[in-house]
Amino acid sequence: MDRKQALQLIKDTFENPFDKATFNKFIKNLLNFFDEARFIYQGNYIPDAYKQYIKSLERIGKYKNSEKTLDILIITLQKETSLERARTMQRNFVARYLNGSRGGDLKDAALVAFVPPDKKDWRFSLVKMDYTTHQTESGKTKVKEVFTPVRRWSFLVGENEKCHTAKSRLIGILENDEQSPTLDEIEKAFDIETVTREFFIKYRELFIRTKEELDKIIKKDPKIAADFESKNIDTVNFSKKLLGQIVFLYFLQKKGWFGVGRDDDWGSGSKHFLRELFEKKHANYHNFFNDILEPLFYEALSTDHSSYDDYFSKFNCRIPFLNGGLFDPIGGYDWVHTDILLPNELFSNSNPTKEGDTGDGILDIFDRYNFTVKEDEPLEKEVAIDPELLGKAYEKFNAIRPDNFEDYKKALKSGKKGEENKFNKQYGVYYTPREIVHYMCQQSLINYLYTELNPDKTYYQKLGDKNLDLFGNRFKKGQLDLVLEHREKPEIPKKDIETLIIYGERIKENEAWIERNGKETERYTYLLPESIRKNASQIDQALADITVCDPAVGSGAFLVGMMNEIVKTRNVLSDFIKDNQRSPYEFKRHCIEHSLYGVDIDPGAVEIAKLRLWLSLVVDEENIRNIKPLPNLDYRIMQGNSLISEFMGINFDESKEKNNKLFKNEFDEIITQFQIKKYEFINESNITRKIFLKKEIEDLLIKIFELKLKIQKSDYFKKLKNIEDTYSRLLFIVL
Repeated sequence: MDRKQALQLIKDTFENPFDKATFNKFIKNLLNFFDEARFIYQGNYIPDAYKQYIKSLERIGKYKNSEKTLDILIITLQKETSLERARTMQRNFVARYLNGSRGGDLKDAALVAFVPPDKKDWRFSLVKMDYTTHQTESGKTKVKEVFTPVRRWSFLVGENEKCHTAKSRLIGILENDEQSPTLDEIEKAFDIETVTREFFIKYRELFIRTKEELDKIIKKDPKIAADFESKNIDTVNFSKKLLGQIVFLYFLQKKGWFGVGRDDDWGSGSKHFLRELFEKKHANYHNFFNDILEPLFYEALSTDHSSYDDYFSKFNCRIPFLNGGLFDPIGGYDWVHTDILLPNELFSNSNPTKEGDTGDGILDIFDRYNFTVKEDEPLEKEVAIDPELLGKAYEKFNAIRPDNFEDYKKALKSGKKGEENKFNKQYGVYYTPREIVHYMCQQSLINYLYTELNPDKTYYQKLGDKNLDLFGNRFKKGQLDLVLEHREKPEIPKKDIETLIIYGERIKENEAWIERNGKETERYTYLLPESIRKNASQIDQALADITVCDPAVGSGAFLVGMMNEIVKTRNVLSDFIKDNQRSPYEFKRHCIEHSLYGVDIDPGAVEIAKLRLWLSLVVDEENIRNIKPLPNLDYRIMQGNSLISEFMGINFDESKEKNNKLFKNEFDEIITQFQIKKYEFINESNITRKIFLKKEIEDLLIKIFELKLKIQKSDYFKKLKNIEDTYSRLLFIVL
């Protein structure tokens, strides 16, 4: 197939609602050949645990290359919402098919179209088994089915999506008519890292252009230059924040939260709202940034319009109030009276690109990529731009400062390998791969739960009077009593906790079916250990009460990872806890508001960490009537140096206030007030009230500092008196 035909076939398949005939044509050209062995599972052929999500499974063919087997499937979902909210279930359902649970042969992988009832947006996925084997008693090697990992990579496609990413990843295979692809080559086409690297290079170019355009404006306009200087604003950080704000909105518009009709529900809005704004479909303008983006950022998104049903008259639609702080003007600059006239061409234009596309503006480039609010997990990857990109961008851009920007440009222009990274080494900024973060989070949670749920129960049994009772000579003086130490067996063994944390999500459907039906059967038996099921409420409470602090939070990867593990585990436990108010959204919100803390010396890192936590919350917001404002994270993710225990001469390392009876009650009272005000602040959305609470919190912090000084002063005089008394006694003895 020639390139032009291949590109058109990808567009016809992936930029339209699902069409079986077109999909069939695409698969035939992708694989060059396959065995059309068709059948359909539906109705009673769908296992009970999956019936509420899966309507039917249709196999349209089988493919084999290099001893690897691949089936081509079309899975029709029961509801539109299942496409986004039941990803683990979809993955596990295909795994059950691939591992021969219905008596069939083991299969290595499947290419699957996951299609909701309306067929508008759908997923094209590669689902692959990683079979684990074990030795049976007879010495035979057998596949260990229960905990076999199954991985899924997906393109989100359909009438609301662009297929730029699918084109770039699949075009090479489609063009090759002479050689059929191996499973490894197909898997490589779903490689998210290649897409992320490509997008980041474009993002970096946009950052440099935005910064240089701002420099031109400041050079021409003394008023803006003076305003920026007085508020300590530089064009490097202004550009970083602007791109971060736009990326955030690209994530959110995927939820259909923008451009919502006055009487319509959240989620019904346009998924291309920013492009529509640029095309003047919601309001006219002369300058896109000054007349459209600034009012959107600093008025529509940062002001509570709930008394008007969130209606924003300038754009004639509903806009959600996001709260949080991302949409506060950087440095508090006067956006109303300051005209920052960034050229419209920076956002969209008709410039040809080297890849053959049209337009190299911010919106042009962002429009070509798929954005997903959900962060990838080791077993579930979307071939799209996810919030982890913000962490990678932070790692690359954090080292760029106003004083080294020109050197940075020279390093990029040189093309020398490692030149860009030397800036990161200078500031100690490094990116931790998500697989390592995932492992760290799981192990941390396992150890926390084991310690928390199994307090060390030790008691001692006295055997005789003395040690030498065992050997005679009981008249020897100074012998210790003979004692036998007993340690109780842990109530919840560590291996059971490991099963819950590592495998719980994979076996959730199995456990849920048994709990719904109230019994085990030959097909469905419990896979979670009894100690977990019996103590589900206790484990859940320990997870709700956990406190997690990252003293060098960076871009927030560890906090986001811990939150995801906590939410997944609590979700698994829900089958054994009778409470209807349990949902991933509530688990996330509780975790963010009560459990997570982070500190970093770099203010940019703090902002990115907050951004990722907000996005993680947005992905599970399901209330189509009333979107909750985002929590204020100012006193949970903070700028500071966690390696230093002293602030302006006040030592916070020693908790002497605990031992200082003179100030203990006063200190406890201030700390209690401080905690109360912090919890009031986290969900406060009224701007005036937020400012007032911030002032109260800062006043309490000053009181804590003052009290610390009093305690240190009191301790100083106590020590001085002790020295004087000791010296007086020594002097008396000498005399």
